[in-house]
Amino acid sequence: MLVPLYEAVYRRLDVGPATSVLGLGCGSGLALLLAAARGAPVAGLETDRELSTLARGRELRVLPGPEGTGEVGRYGLVTAFDGLACAADPEVVVKEAADATLPGGHVVLAAWGPPERCDSAAVLGVARRLGPGRSPDPFALSAPGALEGLAQQAGLRLVGGGRINCPFAYPDLDSAVRGLLSTGFFDAAAERAGEDAVSGELAAALSAFRGESGAVRMTNVFRYVLAESVR
Repeated sequence: MLVPLYEAVYRRLDVGPATSVLGLGCGSGLALLLAAARGAPVAGLETDRELSTLARGRELRVLPGPEGTGEVGRYGLVTAFDGLACAADPEVVVKEAADATLPGGHVVLAAWGPPERCDSAAVLGVARRLGPGRSPDPFALSAPGALEGLAQQAGLRLVGGGRINCPFAYPDLDSAVRGLLSTGFFDAAAERAGEDAVSGELAAALSAFRGESGAVRMTNVFRYVLAESVR
């Protein structure tokens, strides 16, 4: 779903064989695969064992977590594309990104755009409604200046940013529910209220975005900040 974001950043920075890329929270490695397809040498950090196993299955170099930053060296581009707002301490993540960036290299931080510009906000709200106090706020870094402030606190120099349309599309309602549950974002709500209750609430929220064919499509905006290492 975030491929338009990945591609926009890589085009803007002209990522290629001369750009080494480190993905923080790289998940199953899709963003790294796209960078590798452009010729870039890539590596990733991922704390989730299942996701890191999937990424390694794609022949990507992935270490188990942020504590491995020093082991992978320093890179020309370090990305935090997904999950920054839900991290236990976003400031620590951004500092790790800055520490892993070569002088003159770039750090990219991304987050959901304003909730009023994201159809998925109503759907994501199910997690917080059924898991109050336990589910993170995906829009915690959506306010103007939030990502920029994190970059500056880490000693990075702001050099740009942008907003990218990232539609979430599924062939049918069942696929949409399964896809959203698989993200892990609704785990706390499922533990508290039960997976059946969460699935039912998700189906109800998603029904507003079903077309005549039964397909589900939500229009969303993501924003990113581009910063440069001056160390």
